[in-house]
Amino acid sequence: MSRPLPDRAPPPALLERTHLAWDLLIIVLVIANLALLLFDGLFLLSPLNAAFEAVAPGLHDAYDRHVHANFVAIDLAFVAVFVIDVLLGWAAAILERRYHRWFFYPFVHWYDVLGCIPVGGFRLLRVLRVVSLLHRLQRLGLIDIRRWRLYGVYAKYYDILMEELSDRIAVRLLDNIQDQVRGSDSLSTRLAEDVVMPRKQQLIREISRRLEEMVDSAYRTNRSELMRYISALVGRTLAESPEIKRLRRLPLGGQVARALDDSLSDIACRLVHEAIGSLRSPEFNLLVEHLADSGFEAWLRVDDHTDRVTEQVLVDMLEVIKEQVSRQRWKQRYE
Repeated sequence: MSRPLPDRAPPPALLERTHLAWDLLIIVLVIANLALLLFDGLFLLSPLNAAFEAVAPGLHDAYDRHVHANFVAIDLAFVAVFVIDVLLGWAAAILERRYHRWFFYPFVHWYDVLGCIPVGGFRLLRVLRVVSLLHRLQRLGLIDIRRWRLYGVYAKYYDILMEELSDRIAVRLLDNIQDQVRGSDSLSTRLAEDVVMPRKQQLIREISRRLEEMVDSAYRTNRSELMRYISALVGRTLAESPEIKRLRRLPLGGQVARALDDSLSDIACRLVHEAIGSLRSPEFNLLVEHLADSGFEAWLRVDDHTDRVTEQVLVDMLEVIKEQVSRQRWKQRYE
């Protein structure tokens, strides 16, 4: 006996087309339902009701007897379809394991659930169903709402609104920070003790490293000029020395003075070269660290003047940030 063939899942393309057809049907029903809600709300207004009756008395009477009188039943018929749509979407989400738990769907799609309540303002939430369905069609590539003129207007003013709101919030937050800075009595002390001192050794090493790199780079770039300056300095010093002047008056004294000048210039240049080269030695690093360590405490000493200066610097920095945040950049984008 042959086994019955197992049921095959519908092809993805067919399933996607089925979803699409159902989504389009729901969009049409939601638009029709919203149009009916709007028209019936206007029908309740006496001036508009009278104008409608004067323009089209037959249509007014038919609408009053067949639609307005049975408005609740008609709305419940729409609600029944929307409830079925929610249940089908919930079942599909469970089968496709779309969410972490099976009961997450009504919380994620809360607007669909609340829109099914046929009471007052809950009906207006059905507009969000259209938005979610349009998002699905956009994701499937069937439409491109970014090319719609209405979407361009929405995107523009949404961007402006978000920028204005975020700027106002940021400025308000910076104002509060400035008030706290002004009201603090020990800001500099806290910065020194809580921020700088825990990183004391790292800062000392960083100062030593940057000092070495700065001196080494400057020496490599300006070595020839520095050597000429040292040689000229030694020569000028010897030329102004009374002893060297007396030496030049002696026989062969000029040659001796020139030899002495060359020797001292060479020694001075070598001394500078060796000193620059020794910047990378462990001994120099240890010396710099000791010097920085000994001056660190004095540099971090806090008094009333230090507190005022630190407070003013921070307040001014926050003021510059506030000015930058307050600039309406959207005007440059949309002008």
